[in-house]
Amino acid sequence: MAIYWRPGRQQALREFYAQFVRPGDLAFDIGAHLGDRSVAFAALGARVVALEPQPHLAPWLQRFTRGHKQIKIRCEAIGSEPGNAQLAVSVLTPTVSTAAAMWRHRMSAKHTGFKGVRWGQTLQVRVTTLDHLIATYGEPRFCKIDVEGAEAEALAGLSRPIEALSVEFVSGAEDIALACVDRLESLAPYEYNAVAGEAREFLFDAWVDAAQIRAWLADGAGRVSSGDLYARKVRV
Repeated sequence: MAIYWRPGRQQALREFYAQFVRPGDLAFDIGAHLGDRSVAFAALGARVVALEPQPHLAPWLQRFTRGHKQIKIRCEAIGSEPGNAQLAVSVLTPTVSTAAAMWRHRMSAKHTGFKGVRWGQTLQVRVTTLDHLIATYGEPRFCKIDVEGAEAEALAGLSRPIEALSVEFVSGAEDIALACVDRLESLAPYEYNAVAGEAREFLFDAWVDAAQIRAWLADGAGRVSSGDLYARKVRV
């Protein structure tokens, strides 16, 4: 709560996401956690579908999003196919709870920020897909995906290009972000930018093409520990 709901953060989020979300738009918040992005999208006038698979976070997510009736909360994970998945839960650090087993093992071994993380619980959770959400609610103008190593799996469940989106990337697992770029480019041409950590400004002065972002990721993503990769569909 100190990180995601500190004073002034909501205003900064709204100012940043205003370039992607307009009044009347639909936005997806995949991996909503405590709902800071969901509330920012709603405050910009969007309808929001928020997915968060961790049941112990549900009361907090509902608390922080109350008063925003246009936010629809679903206690589900996202994946390439509908069904069920095993979610490894970190009770002390719930932001890194994950359904991506290999990612969890890689981060424990390769990323210094994960040295003290323990995943002490395993839960079976329901899984939906981006295609299913689109069939149910419509096509979003913006989709934020932060699912701790399962970002490529999430995009594997998307069969049509959407206007703009973001996916998390983490040092030591840049190949996942590269797989996300490959998936997006199979759907439509996109241009890319990136944000480091919880900053609200882009790393590149201008948006870059797929070849440039692939080279940047393959070279270690500028030694950024973690951040978000943004993509917006190229207008032709």
